[in-house]
Formats: sequence, structure tokens, C-alpha cells
Amino acid sequence: MASRVDGIQLAAFLPIVQHAQQSSVDHYRDIFEGNRHRVYSLSYYMTGNELTAEDVMTNTFCRAFAASHKPDAETIDRALVTELRELTPIGNLTVQCQPATQVSQVRRNTRRADLERAVNDLPSTERLIFLMHDVENYDHKRIARTIGITEPESKAGLFQARLKLRELLAR
Repeated sequence: MASRVDGIQLAAFLPIVQHAQQSSVDHYRDIFEGNRHRVYSLSYYMTGNELTAEDVMTNTFCRAFAASHKPDAETIDRALVTELRELTPIGNLTVQCQPATQVSQVRRNTRRADLERAVNDLPSTERLIFLMHDVENYDHKRIARTIGITEPESKAGLFQARLKLRELLAR
């Protein structure tokens, strides 16, 4: 008689387990869909290669889901920075641009290809700060927490990135 009761309990519990698994899959899919464009975009502009960017994106989400059942955007961003440090030659994330001696004036229309080339020519930290702030609209506190630098370093890195972009585009 006990085995029959156990069988009934298991039969009643099975749909609950299946529903829980499906809701987890849906939850992970929602997190992935809500963040994948941003993660891929940053990965692509940091690596300059579509296949590498896809690998970085995949590894980023695997790392974020391993770290937390419900990763938020900052957890995913930290996982992205970790992946970028490990998988690509971006080096140590410290502000590298030298202070500009003069501000270049860009007096012509700039083509998108020229702007993309100039962004790719920025040092890795300044490029990441520029992309996070000016493209993805992060604030400096979040950038500093994500990259592991101070807020003033983030502001200085953005300022130097913008000056370097002007210099590159003026050529």
C-alpha cells in the first residue's frame, strides 16, 4: 500500500517539478534576451571579431549563471569584463591615454566607418569606458564598480577617450 501512495505522490509532484524546470528555463531565457545585445555589442567592439565576440558572450552568460541563479545586469557586466580579461589581449584595465596637449577640432562630417576605426584604435580601458558610458549609457559609478577602477579614473578615461577620438578623426 505504501508504494501505491508513493506512486500517487510522485505522479502529483512530477508536473510541479516540470513546471519549475520550465519556469527556470524561461527565467534564464528572459535574462539572456534582456542582456545579449549589450553583451555582444561590447564584446564585438572590444575584440573586433564576430566569432570571438560570440564566444565571449556565451562564456559571459555561463559565468554569470554559475555565479548567481538570478544575475542582474551588473553581475553579467562583471562576468563580461572577466571574460574579456581572460580571452582577449586587452591587458590590464587601467587608464592609458596620455593627457592631450591640444584639443583637435573635427570640422567635417564623420563617416561611421571612420568612427568605428577610431574607437577600435583607442586603448582597451578607454575604449571600454567610452562604450559603456557614451554608447550604453552607464554612469561612472557603475563603470568603476564593473571594471575595478575608481570613479575619477572612469571620468578621466572617458575624457581622454573623447580627446583621442577627436585627434584620430581630425587626421
